[in-house]
This record gives sequence, C-alpha cells and structure tokens, in this order.
Amino acid sequence: MSALQKSHELPSFDIRASVDTLYRDGITGLKGAFSREWTEQMREDMMTSFWEAIQRPGGAVTRGPRRWYVELHPEAISGFTDLVTHPWVAGMCEAVCGPDYQIVEIGFDTPFQGAENQPWHRDFPSPQDSWQNKKITSLAFNLTGVDVTQDMGPFECAPGTQWDDGREWKHEMFPDRSLWGRYEERATRKYPSMGDISCRSALMMHRGTAHPSPISRPVLVLGVDAPGAGHAELHDMMVTRAFYDGLPQSVRDHLVCRVVEELVPITQKHDIEGLVMGSE
Repeated sequence: MSALQKSHELPSFDIRASVDTLYRDGITGLKGAFSREWTEQMREDMMTSFWEAIQRPGGAVTRGPRRWYVELHPEAISGFTDLVTHPWVAGMCEAVCGPDYQIVEIGFDTPFQGAENQPWHRDFPSPQDSWQNKKITSLAFNLTGVDVTQDMGPFECAPGTQWDDGREWKHEMFPDRSLWGRYEERATRKYPSMGDISCRSALMMHRGTAHPSPISRPVLVLGVDAPGAGHAELHDMMVTRAFYDGLPQSVRDHLVCRVVEELVPITQKHDIEGLVMGSE
C-alpha cells in the first residue's frame, strides 16, 4: 500500500449489498474509498498522461466536442496497485466476474470547458448472457479526479437499463433518439467527491453532459472482465518486467498484459463509434 493510502481509514462496506445494487440499478459505489491525497496524485498522473497523449496520433480518442479518452499503461498511475488490491474493488470483481476475473483496461475520460451532451449510449454491444440471462460479465470502475459540481458535465445514467436488448440500435450501442424518453425519465446525475469510487455495468445507458466549467473533470476507468467476455482484445495492456515483478501475485494472477522491456505509446483500438460525431 502506498504512503498516500496507508493512513486512510477504509469505510465499512457489504459486498453482497453492493452486488445487489449493481444488478438492480447497473451501478453502485463506495464513498471515501481512497484518501484525497491519493486522489490528487491520481489526477496529476492523469493530466500528465493527457498532455503527452494529445500530442501524438491515436494517443487520445475524441468522445465528442472537447472530450477525450486516453488509455494508459498501469505504470502511469502511481496508485495502480492500491486500486486493484482495494478490498471493495477486488471483492466486487470476484463476486461479479468470478475468481478468475481479468483486469483488461485502465484509462481515463476527461471533458473540458465546451464539452456538450453526449448521445445516450452503452460502451459495447450487450452479450447474450446479459440481454437474455440477466448476467453481468464485465465491470467498469470509475474514480473522479475532482469534486464534481453541476457545471462540470456530471455523468448521467439511466438505472436499470443494463438489461435492455439493444440489438436493433446503431452499432448495438446507440438507441434512436425516439427512444431517449425512457432514459430521460430515469436520468440520474452523479456528483462524486475525490476518493469515491463507483462500479457499473458499461451496458447501463449513460452519457456525459455539458461542461461549461473552466475546470476539467478527469475520471479514471478500470475495466474488468469475466473469463470469455473478450474485451482484452480491444486493448493492449503492457507493463515492464521490473513493474510486473514488483506486483503482488494476487494482481499478476488477474492482469491481462504483455510484459515488455520498454513501454511504447498506446495506439487505441477501442473507439466508441458515434460519440466522435458530436453531441445530441
């Protein structure tokens, strides 16, 4: 555990209750999971990575006007091990995705001033196990780098929509505008504080909202799969040998990555088609 997290008192939690909430709403969370000091370092790491990524082709993917997604090497986040070994994070991964869960992605989304409402969407097509069998086979953990306020384009979601079929939608991710009323009726905006973490099904309908604030809102994303979910193919996680050797065995057992002598810049493979075309 890093020095920034070591003295932080963990909040109490009930994994079973969190899983029940996740299955009901498509999203759950734990307030105060990390210290503010740890979160400040995470934000600094994200913004350093953003300014590096935005300067090279394919380094940052557009998710609408003034909004980008950047995929990271685990080593770019100094608190990576703290994150993936946090008892609530590891507990949710195992409870939902099984004992052989796979850590397949780490990155961050950040809107800047001028970002607009995204179209309602999910992050990938629903697998049959989800739309037919009501089973969650992948998780997205999110950690805000700032205390979110109304003018920072808060994340908006439609609880309970993770089971929507979606096979008739554009790319199986973007429902026609005529269907948006269902999501707007359920729409809930989230205002997490630094140190909070959420866990959601990426199939729950959601969108980023307009961002007039001059303060950017970087949000870390950790992607986890059940075996066979297949999202590792969309990413190319890599770590250096020295970093890999320093990880606890409990992390190495779940990390889907290449071990390399030298890290190379990531050219992103997972471009969520449709968001690049602008706002609603």
